[in-house]
Amino acid sequence: MADRMTRDVYESHAADWVRKRKPLHLDAVESLGKRGRPPSIDLGCGPGWHTGALARPAIAFDVAMAMLELVPDRAPDAWRVQGDLESLPFRSGALGSAWARNSYVHLRRASVPLALADLHRSLRLGAHATIAFFLGGEEGRDLLDGGDFAGRYFSRWELDKLFDVIIGAGFDLRHDDARTNNANEEEVHLELVRARTLPDLVRDQLRILVCGLNPSLYAADAGVGFARPGNRFWPAALASGLVTRDRDPWHALRHHRVGFTDIVKRATVAASELTRDEYATGLARLERLTTWLQPRVVAFVGLAGWRAAVDRRAVAGPQTRTIGGRPVYVMPSSSGLNSHSSVSDLAAHLRAALALA
Repeated sequence: MADRMTRDVYESHAADWVRKRKPLHLDAVESLGKRGRPPSIDLGCGPGWHTGALARPAIAFDVAMAMLELVPDRAPDAWRVQGDLESLPFRSGALGSAWARNSYVHLRRASVPLALADLHRSLRLGAHATIAFFLGGEEGRDLLDGGDFAGRYFSRWELDKLFDVIIGAGFDLRHDDARTNNANEEEVHLELVRARTLPDLVRDQLRILVCGLNPSLYAADAGVGFARPGNRFWPAALASGLVTRDRDPWHALRHHRVGFTDIVKRATVAASELTRDEYATGLARLERLTTWLQPRVVAFVGLAGWRAAVDRRAVAGPQTRTIGGRPVYVMPSSSGLNSHSSVSDLAAHLRAALALA
C-alpha cells in the first residue's frame, strides 16, 4: 500500500510544496497528450500541472486529497480520483493512456512490479504510457531532501534492473530519456506501450513462484495464466491448497504469496513459435528476478517447456538446476492436451513443490 508517511507529508504541505516547486518536462507530457488515447490518467498528479495536457477526458489521480483539491486551478475539467498506485480502482482496459511523474518513485522497489502489473491491467491493449523513475541504486526516506518535506520515501533504480521490471510488467519499451528534476536528481522517462501479454505478478517474500514457458494469446487476452476451461492448473491449485479462489492470480498473490511469471513474455498461439534467443534472454531475466526477490521455490509448469528452455533430459520433480539460487520443481503440463496427468496428480506435484520451500 502507499507509504503513509509520504502521503501525510503531501496532505500537510500541499500548498507549500506547490509554492516551492515548478512544473518541469511539459514537452514530454504534451507529446504523450498527442499520442495517447482517452481517457488518460495523470498518476500522482499533484496540483495538476501536467493533467491538462493529456487527452481528454483526463483523470487526476493522487493519494493525497490536499493535492487533488488544487487540481481545478490548473485542470478544471479533470476527473479527480483519490487512490493507491498499488491497487488502481479501475476496471480492466478502462484507460487509454497514462502519465506518471513523481509517483512510482515513492514506492519500494519490490512493490513496483505489482503496481505496474495493475497499470497494465487497467490500460487497453496498445495504450501509451510515460513513466519517470529516479536513477541510482538506493531506496529509503529523505534521499532527495529533508526540510519542510522530510519523511518521504524514495527509490532509485539501476537502468538494467528497471528494464527487467518493465518487460516483466508487460510493456514494450519504445524510448528512454534521461532528464533532471527540481532537486537536480537524474530521472529517466520511459515511453511504453501496453503489450498483449501477461504481466508478472510478483513481490518479495513469495512462498512459491509459478513459472510458465510463455503466455498463450488466450491467457493474455483473459488476463489470467492457464485460463482455458480445459486447463487443469487452477483445479489442481485449489485441490492442493495452494490457492482458495479459482482463476484469480491477484488473490493468490495478495493472500497466499503465490507469484506468477513466464520465461518468455511474448504471447503466442503455440510454444513452437518461440526462438532459442528468446529462451536464453528470458531465462537470464528470470535468474535476475529470482536473485532479487528470492521466492522460496520456483515451480515450472510444463516438462516439455522446461526441456526446451533449460534441460533436454529433465524429468518431473526437483531439479539440480537452480534459478537465482532458489530450488526448482518441474511439473507436467496442466494443458487439457496432456492426458497423462489428472488433477490429483498435478495437485500432488504442487504439494511436492511447496515442500521444497
